[in-house]
Amino acid sequence: MIAIVDYGRGNLFSVQKAFAFLGADACITADKKQIEEADKVVLPGVGAFGDCMDTLTKTGLVPTLLAAAANKPFLGICLGLQLMFESSEESPGVQGLGIFKGIVKKINAPQLKIPHMGWNNIFVKEGTALLANLPERPYVYFVHSYHAVPADQSIITSWTEYGEKVTASVGKGRVAATQFHPEKSGEVGLQILKNFIQAV
Repeated sequence: MIAIVDYGRGNLFSVQKAFAFLGADACITADKKQIEEADKVVLPGVGAFGDCMDTLTKTGLVPTLLAAAANKPFLGICLGLQLMFESSEESPGVQGLGIFKGIVKKINAPQLKIPHMGWNNIFVKEGTALLANLPERPYVYFVHSYHAVPADQSIITSWTEYGEKVTASVGKGRVAATQFHPEKSGEVGLQILKNFIQAV
């Protein structure tokens, strides 16, 4: 079973619908026990970094999420990716989950419209299991103003160009995250979710 973490933020039903389309058993839950017992965990998210971390802290889900990321396949989506880092320029002084070392910075593209919204192609790091079996430089759907700058650049598994090199996904071991929305990215996104379903 895949647990889609419900903390009042994110495109939960569209994520669940995409997994259901692929034949996966995915439930939307805020129950710690259910998250602990799940085979895989998905952390979606939209909104502000600080507000979301505040909600996760108040609901007591932070230790549960950290344990899940340490022990099973774990996927962050959009703001979920950003929450997995240590901090964000969007919410100074707010501590993130710290699953990955690094910070989240505003996209530096003064000549372009922010947020970065719509379809853009990504450059995929060879050998990335989550992004296997995709066409070359696939197009995916983004909606964001901030992007992750990992302390260890080797965890970047794909990137796009939007005024600068922008982190599109990260991964290490069984933990991965996408800045883009796979559930809104058509056939490419479904393949990515299928790869996650098959992760062990």
